[in-house]
Formats: sequence, structure tokens, C-alpha cells
Amino acid sequence: MTNTVLLDTIAHADLRVAIGYSALFGDAVNECVLFPGEIDEAQRDYPILFRRDDAGTYYAVALLGLDRDENLFLDITGWQARHIPVIHQRGPFLIGLVDRTVDGQARREPMLHVDLDHPRIAAAPQSPNAQAVFLPHGGSSPYLDHIVRVLQVIHDGHQQRDAMFAAFEQADLIEPVTLEIALDAHTRYDVPGCFTIGTGRLALLDPATLHALNQSGYLRHAFQIASSLGNVARLIELKNRKRRAELGEPQTAAPVPA
Repeated sequence: MTNTVLLDTIAHADLRVAIGYSALFGDAVNECVLFPGEIDEAQRDYPILFRRDDAGTYYAVALLGLDRDENLFLDITGWQARHIPVIHQRGPFLIGLVDRTVDGQARREPMLHVDLDHPRIAAAPQSPNAQAVFLPHGGSSPYLDHIVRVLQVIHDGHQQRDAMFAAFEQADLIEPVTLEIALDAHTRYDVPGCFTIGTGRLALLDPATLHALNQSGYLRHAFQIASSLGNVARLIELKNRKRRAELGEPQTAAPVPA
């Protein structure tokens, strides 16, 4: 259950939110939804795959781990990646539609809401890094300004997602894929039920389709998504490091992302 209400400058004047990333805040997941507006950044860190919901609609996900509730980018100090998916950056905030009357016309407008039962709010009194939502004398804090930008990526992404996948389907770029990941001679993981951009299909695109995809910006995303599967090697490295740590074996220094 959530306790989601419209964010109010007066009622929530003293509201503070714990920042950082941990299992306590729901960040221990092995995949998460991605939106088109963050693909440029996400493809540098994560394998990007497509899933289909019960209605058959495609959506993109970042693969974060191989076991249930496993985020290999998460450790005791936080989330170790250059880009943190916006669905995890948003914290207790979301956009909800509110019925309003403007100039005598009834309309539904997107407005900022907050879940007051979110663990980030519950943890704020004990957190030395808790962020204020509003400034002491009114107005949005820098933290809230960041959240608004994050929510805009999510809000726009819901609309852009359908257009992007429609373009991919029209160009016949999407193909099924099962990731077969071998950690060693005895330990394997299969990640079924996924789709990706076929590199062979990209190579066969006709000039008119290439032009249309390039004009929409989706051609760049198609190449980025296809090449992001190279990040599976990084996932294997992180998984094997975790396994060695669980066995108490010496660890080598992790390479710093470029």
C-alpha cells in the first residue's frame, strides 16, 4: 500500500528524503525498466534488452544481475555505475493526473505527487545525507529540481516508447534472443524471454528506412541497444567477483569506468 498525495509547498514544507541506493530502498533488483530518453547514457553501463508485457507491448530493460533480487552494480557504498536508471532515481515521487478547471474548461493535468510511506522518507530522520524538498523560505530545492527533470524523462518516455518500438517493428529490427552466460565450466545462466535489435537486420535496412529512423533519432538508439550486449562481459566480471568474495578469495581491483 502507498500513501500517495499531491505534493504541497505548505503541507510538505519540512519534507526530507534520504538519498543513496540500497536494498532498503528497493534497488536490489536484477533488471529495471529503461526509457528512450536515457538510452544514450544507459548503454554505456548495462546490457539493454526488450521484454513484452501481457498485452504483447515491448519495453526496454537494463539487465542488472543474474539471480533474483541481485543488482551487481549495488554494494554497501551505493550504486556503482555512471548512469543510474531514472526509475530508481525518482525515489518517492511520481506524476499523477489531477482534474482541474482552467478558464471554465475541465482538464486532467500531470502534477507532482509523493508517496509519504516510501522507505526513503521513513529513513530521512536518521540519514545524514537527507535532502530537503523545499527551501527554508519557500521554492523548490536543487534536489526537487533534479527530481522534476527525472520525472520528465519518465513522463516523456511513456509517450516516446510506443513510437520507438513501432518504428523498430516497422523496420523489422526486433528479434528474440536468449542470453546464455557461462561463468565457468560448471555455472551457467540462461536469460529467456528477451528480444534485441538484430545487427544483421540493421545491416540490411534500405536507404528510405535508414533515413526515416535517422530523422526520428531511433537509428542511434538501435545501434546503441545492439552494441550494449557487449556489457554482458562486465556483468560476468561483477558476478565472478561477488562469488569470489562469498568464498573469501582475494579480490583484484575493479577497473574504473572510462
